[in-house]
Amino acid sequence: MSQYDADLSHGMHVVHDGPPQAPPLLLIHGSGASGASWDPVVPALAEHRHVLRIDLPGCGKSPATPSYDVPLQAGRVAALLDDLGLRTVTVVGHSSGGYVATALAERRPDLVGAVALVSTGPSLDALLPQPMVLRLLLAPPFGPLLWPRRTDAMLRKAIAATAAGPVDIPAGMIDDVRDTSYRSFRTVARGNTAYLAERGVPERLADLDIPVLVLFGAADPRWEPSSAHRYEAVPNARLELLPGVGHLPPLEAPGPTGELLLGFTARDVDLPAVGPDT
Repeated sequence: MSQYDADLSHGMHVVHDGPPQAPPLLLIHGSGASGASWDPVVPALAEHRHVLRIDLPGCGKSPATPSYDVPLQAGRVAALLDDLGLRTVTVVGHSSGGYVATALAERRPDLVGAVALVSTGPSLDALLPQPMVLRLLLAPPFGPLLWPRRTDAMLRKAIAATAAGPVDIPAGMIDDVRDTSYRSFRTVARGNTAYLAERGVPERLADLDIPVLVLFGAADPRWEPSSAHRYEAVPNARLELLPGVGHLPPLEAPGPTGELLLGFTARDVDLPAVGPDT
């Protein structure tokens, strides 16, 4: 893996890994997380792809913004890809990052060659009750009081509560989660809810003529695992259920997750990447 650039563009911290001329692969994290949540899978991906990781506005090393509506976040990502001169990008979203990936494909089909969704709930009725530690930390009345007092141990416990078993959490991810404000997290959550309430993800993807990969942990405690089958109604969609995995496949099963993402993008291997140096 060769990390060759990290900068701030359109209000988002961006890190590049892998060969600049390789087919581009954009990784978008979930709510309150950051690009560091992809750390375990990046080395394998970067051997064959130009991997871009962003911190969405208000998360990780990216500054806060007045609005976190999903379509607006997708617009920022589109502006970034335009600046980089990238096209036919495979966009991968984890959890709510999948909504930004989907909205990007809706708004700018000229930029997106394929979409991969990892643990992205299809609709609001598939959401399961949150683990107690997350309810205490994230929701009023205790959330605003506990948020400033978060310790590393508390953050690790909260993140691990969405896994199916013991999981190693990158130190950089803990640092970035700590830097996310309570206001940003809550506002992002409201934006995600509004996006899902307007229309479910499978219905949105069904209108797009692009390949879709859906990875879902068969033991996901955040979304009803059986709801992943709703994506089977999407033309050109492939569903992969990961046994014994919860909501965090990039951390719980980085090997299989990386292999599935590389296999999904294998069609791009012989295509020239379009970028500033081509």
